Amino acid sequence: MVIFAAVTVGGVIGLLKGEEAKQKWVFRMRSKYDNRRLMAERKSIARKGGVLLDDIELAAYHNN
Repeated sequence: MVIFAAVTVGGVIGLLKGEEAKQKWVFRMRSKYDNRRLMAERKSIARKGGVLLDDIELAAYHNN
């Protein structure tokens, strides 16, 4: 739902300021959303007593 809202508002920005401004704005909103979700997931793991892995460790041990 957040991504849908970002794309919708981005469409309006695209009409007013141009396509490049729209793409920058949508990218910023998606990045903020993804970062917040990642931080919440890491906090949840830490609260449960899990071990936080960095990006290299995740890539080495988890094949997605």
